[in-house]
Amino acid sequence: MQLLQDTIENIQGADMKGMEQARKRIDALCKSPGSLGKLESLAVQLSGITGQLYPTVDKKVMIVCAADHGVCEEGVTTNPQDVTVFQTLNFPKGGTGVCAIAGITNAKVVTVDVGVKADIPLDAGVIIHKIKYGTDNMAQGPAMSKQEAIQSIEVGIRVATEEIIQGADVLGTGEMGIGNTTPSAAILAVLTGCDPIEVTGFGAGVGQGGIAYKAAIIEKAITLNKPNPKDAIDVLAKVGGLEIGAMTGIILGAAVHRKPVVIDGFISTIAALIAYKLEPKVIDYIIPSHASEEPGAKIAAALLGIEPMLHMNMRLGEGSGAALAFPILDAACSMMKNMVTLEEAMQLLKR
Repeated sequence: MQLLQDTIENIQGADMKGMEQARKRIDALCKSPGSLGKLESLAVQLSGITGQLYPTVDKKVMIVCAADHGVCEEGVTTNPQDVTVFQTLNFPKGGTGVCAIAGITNAKVVTVDVGVKADIPLDAGVIIHKIKYGTDNMAQGPAMSKQEAIQSIEVGIRVATEEIIQGADVLGTGEMGIGNTTPSAAILAVLTGCDPIEVTGFGAGVGQGGIAYKAAIIEKAITLNKPNPKDAIDVLAKVGGLEIGAMTGIILGAAVHRKPVVIDGFISTIAALIAYKLEPKVIDYIIPSHASEEPGAKIAAALLGIEPMLHMNMRLGEGSGAALAFPILDAACSMMKNMVTLEEAMQLLKR
């Protein structure tokens, strides 16, 4: 609990002076005003985060958090739970979607077991921070205790901090956990007051009862556990997931160390929403990647006031969309460093 409290207390907002300097340079570049669109606002954000007029994001790290969900007992997904452990073991081997995409920018992929239902071999290349063997079935009681929820967040803070100490310039959030769109939709329903059917989607494969049944299970869990919408940790504990908590911690950890964090789709955005509820200043450090196909993703993004850069009809998870957005950050940094202002261009022509 102390690590979480200390982290929240030490998060500062973006460097406003640095952002203003970046805006002035971008406006002076040899182009029409605003012609590079979101690339311009991204460059300003990166300057505000890093305090550098010419920011760099050379060392990129994707952190994939893995955990299982007891609510799978209710038949909310067609996918067997052992897919979680299978894929968790596959990440270090480089065989997953996010690994293939991350390789484009030589991004490191780090895998963390925060709650997989099986024991992961110590030599599998996975960081073991297992809190428990998956959450409990939230349709029968709380998904986890409040202390376990806090532990999951602190796992994310620790892993993020370690990667930053090792030189990471930017982090990306990813996850692996069969059934995790169910707790994500539940968290969103609590925080917005929406009917679960409004925020519940297909996920990686909805169960035989369809989306209506999945939404009914979410409604049952909320009614049973009565999570407090004004207490983000209570919501995470009662209807959330361990990997969602860990991604929340990654976002908080990035913010306290003044590093940008690129979030993936629906589940990552829910983690970002929890982080924002704990400390609103984290929003300055969050870079949204892609617009997930899950219906709740758009609602969650709107709550945060963020707009995804990419529209690729993706819903894989794993952090695949975040990794796909990494080259756009490189482009924003290159624009700041390599594009000349009109005045500089005139000087070059005189030589």
